[in-house]
Amino acid sequence: MPEGPLARVSGMLFTATTLRDSPDNVRFFVAANLASGVDHMFVFLDAPREPGQQEVADFLGAHDRVTCLRTGKGWWGNDRPAGLNVRQRVNANWARAALEPFAWAEWLFHVDGDEVALLDRDALASVPAETDAVWLPPLEAVSQARPESRPTLFKRLLDKADLNLLRVLGALDSPSNQAYFHGHVMGKSGIRPASGLGLTLHDAVSPEGVPQDRHRHPALRLLHYDAVSGDEFVRKWSALADAGHTRYRSSRAPMARALKTVVEKDLPDEVREKYLHRIYELTTRDDVELLCELGLLEEIDPVQGGQQPRDLPDGAADALAERVEQLRAEPKRPFYVADAPRTRTNDAGAAKRGVRRLRRMAARD
Repeated sequence: MPEGPLARVSGMLFTATTLRDSPDNVRFFVAANLASGVDHMFVFLDAPREPGQQEVADFLGAHDRVTCLRTGKGWWGNDRPAGLNVRQRVNANWARAALEPFAWAEWLFHVDGDEVALLDRDALASVPAETDAVWLPPLEAVSQARPESRPTLFKRLLDKADLNLLRVLGALDSPSNQAYFHGHVMGKSGIRPASGLGLTLHDAVSPEGVPQDRHRHPALRLLHYDAVSGDEFVRKWSALADAGHTRYRSSRAPMARALKTVVEKDLPDEVREKYLHRIYELTTRDDVELLCELGLLEEIDPVQGGQQPRDLPDGAADALAERVEQLRAEPKRPFYVADAPRTRTNDAGAAKRGVRRLRRMAARD
């Protein structure tokens, strides 16, 4: 652990994100997170050679509150995982390892490029010292075919009474938050980097992949811009279709398969666009008027969050840069944290064998 002034400074809040997105979306993503409580961001460019990504890299590389890492061949060597979810986990836990030696790195949150972490410093200060993980429950931006601007209205997770009301009104196929939200309902996690815990897509886990109890506070939340417009829906899902194997919850899997089929068909561009937008209309567009009139939406503009990101303490930027360079050359697969297997046995040896099996599966990906 570092000694001297750096060891006595704490409280810096970090995020880790693997993304491939448009320059405009990335600028918003950075501005919104920094205005909502984040101090510094690790951003891993998933496809740095693709069109538009050089502009993204230039913007991120020039930002003094972002550590931008191009994850091309120089990052993965000849061992780039085929699955996007595997790459996300590896990168998030690499960031955790980069921050692990530093007492001033208090929390690390794993968020996607279409998410904003709403962090309250007083709420985080209230987390018991023995608790090493927190939960950010999701709010999802409403989706409209052609919005005039980026939405500031968000859906929150609903109770059974409101879900049943929406089902009876014909707004939902089933009275569940899984049907109400187009994206995930699991939220995201933050961990203390020095705790030894790891990060999956949504959970905080032990080194063996066992989910950990997470502190909850109403001032800690996550904004998710899953598919805020018809055009953004098409862009996002077209990119996902080309990003390698990605896991979806069962209710969204048929839509994901249909989108992948349309994307991969040899169709004229205008025909492909027509049917991608039709899938959007049938599966994702929200009845915003109905949700507003029923009082089910919250208005939040994260860019106006009003929080000022804190500077790294004296000497910390150089120490972090040195640590990043130290870990950059290491093989990346060992940073992967697998989920613990579901087992009915209490045999710890069997559980460990299951973890090793999952890690072998990830290594073959």
